[in-house]
Amino acid sequence: MESNVIHNSTLPLASQLTVKRAIALIENHLREPGVAFTSATAARDWLRLNLTGLEREVFMVLLLDNQNRLLAHETLFSGSISSTEVHPREVVKAALRHNAAAVILAHNHPSGHAEPSDADRRITERLKKALALVDVRLPDHFVIGSKEIVSFAERGWL
Repeated sequence: MESNVIHNSTLPLASQLTVKRAIALIENHLREPGVAFTSATAARDWLRLNLTGLEREVFMVLLLDNQNRLLAHETLFSGSISSTEVHPREVVKAALRHNAAAVILAHNHPSGHAEPSDADRRITERLKKALALVDVRLPDHFVIGSKEIVSFAERGWL
């Protein structure tokens, strides 16, 4: 799946290509045996490259195997500058399509402010319940701002 990082037309072409190469290297590394998203830091680094600087809000899932290695990632929903509509059914379908044991959720806030909204917390709870029905774990949900990335797990919300 191709990365969607080349959306910030203010970056020079050489920088855009460098970022694309960095993402490809990280993705390949995360698919190697024994390498996993075992900490919020690993996921943060990957998400920072993929979701910072987008002009519209997008909702992405990272699909993981039993050892929390990256199987795939999908941008399931794309919205406006301030919101996107998320459908639990589509998240569950993506998890089943990739035979994922776990899913990490992530979305950006184009405003740059990473603090999760009440709506973010409500949809996360709905998604956690929907995924639990098919035995898929939800280790974390990240909200990406311009400088900060908030982890629901680190805040004790999952």
